[in-house]
Amino acid sequence: MLGGMTDQVAALGALKRYFGYDSFRPGQSGLVDAILAGRDVLGVMPTGAGKSVCYQIPATLLPGVTIVISPLISLMRDQVDALNDAGIPAAYVNTTQGGDEQAMVLAQAAQGDIKLLYVAPERLETERFRNFATRVPISLVAVDEAHCVSQWGQDFRSSYLGIGEFIAGLPARPTVAAFTATATASAATSSVSWGSTPRKSPSPDSTERTCTSTCSRSRPNTKRHGSHDT
Repeated sequence: MLGGMTDQVAALGALKRYFGYDSFRPGQSGLVDAILAGRDVLGVMPTGAGKSVCYQIPATLLPGVTIVISPLISLMRDQVDALNDAGIPAAYVNTTQGGDEQAMVLAQAAQGDIKLLYVAPERLETERFRNFATRVPISLVAVDEAHCVSQWGQDFRSSYLGIGEFIAGLPARPTVAAFTATATASAATSSVSWGSTPRKSPSPDSTERTCTSTCSRSRPNTKRHGSHDT
């Protein structure tokens, strides 16, 4: 967290370096700035609007590792491959890997060799991952497909309800960023405790603040971002 204009310059530099763009799309910059300022965010953006860039860029600038909670193994694989191709060290831990491979990935993350680590929400419940998370500095937890938390939705995943407990058990509370393409997800997401430790806001007039951004797709540059635009 560098602060103010320095954050914005650094974020634009990372966007240019890794994705080749000179500016963010509408809705992206506000979320990126808020994350870098240490504020929790909820981004409601349609598929193709570049939700993933909103946490991938901060992950390249923040210390430690960013944990990305994603419900789909295929999505993890696509994003990790695209990030590594762009020069951003990323990996995943999921059921397609054996125990030795999972241990190797976690060791690499613990050594600082991985900036983004993708996991399914069920992974947070395992003893191995919880032990890992208590030993590694985690600056950001990004929750993809956050609408899966809604018990009334067809995509409900009960393991999403345990995210708050996982965050509360960390030695230091990270910034939390939740993203969804479902506009009605804000009510569902706000009903979940993403962690019991309150976060101090950089603004003196509030002890805790969440940035919420809702936008529609308005710039057709999905080709360059590729599989990042989820």
